[in-house]
Amino acid sequence: MIDSLFVLPGKVALITGAARGIGLETARLLASAGARLVLIDRDERALADACADLSGQGANVVPHALDISDMSALSACFDAIEANFSRLDILVNNAAVVQRRPAAELTPEVWRQAMAVNLDAAFECCRLSQPLMIRAGGGAIVNVASIMALSGGGFYPIASYHASKGGMVNLTRALAMEWGRDGVRVNAIAPAWIKTDFNRAFLKSPGVAEKLLAAMPLGHFATTLDAAAQAVSLCSD
Repeated sequence: MIDSLFVLPGKVALITGAARGIGLETARLLASAGARLVLIDRDERALADACADLSGQGANVVPHALDISDMSALSACFDAIEANFSRLDILVNNAAVVQRRPAAELTPEVWRQAMAVNLDAAFECCRLSQPLMIRAGGGAIVNVASIMALSGGGFYPIASYHASKGGMVNLTRALAMEWGRDGVRVNAIAPAWIKTDFNRAFLKSPGVAEKLLAAMPLGHFATTLDAAAQAVSLCSD
C-alpha cells in the first residue's frame, strides 16, 4: 500500500531551480515515481547536465533555460507546457537567490532582485499553473520556503531572504485557502541547513558550520534527499 500512495504515472511536474540541490533531487524522486518533468534553471549548462543524467535514468524530461524573474520568458514556458502536455499536475517552486549583507547595505536594486526571484516569480508560477491544474482535475503546488521564513535568523544578516521567504509562507496559506476547493493543494516546506552548491562556500567559512551544528537538536545537517522526500510526499495524492 505504501508504494501505491506515492506513484505519479503520467503526471506532469514543473520544477524551478532544478539543475542542482533540492530541485534536482526532487526531480529524481518525481521521475522515479513516474512523473514527466519540465525543468527550469537559469544555468543552461548545469541544466543540460541534469537533464542528460535524468534522461539516462529513463526520465521523460523537457528543459527550459531561463531566469524566472523574466516574466515574458516564464509565460512562454507555460505556453509550451500547455502546447506539449495540455496539463500540469505538479509545481515545485524551488528557485531562489540569497544576499548575505547587513540590511543597511541592501540597495533597492538588491532588495528587488530577491523579491523578483523568491516571491514574485514563485507567485507567477502558481498563478499560471492554477488553470492548467484545474483542467487536469486538480494538482499540487509545493513552495520551498526556509526555516528563515519562520525566524529572525541570528547567525548573519540576510533580511531580504527572510522577508521574501516569509512572504512565500503566507502566500502559501492564502492560495491553499483560495484554491483548495478547486482541487489545487498548496503547501510549503521549510528546510533548515542543507549542504548544497547554494551555500557550500559559506559553510566552509571558519567556524560557521560548527556554530550552526551547535544550534541543531540532531547535531547534523539535513540532506537534499530529506527535503525532496518531503516535497514529493506533498505532490502525491
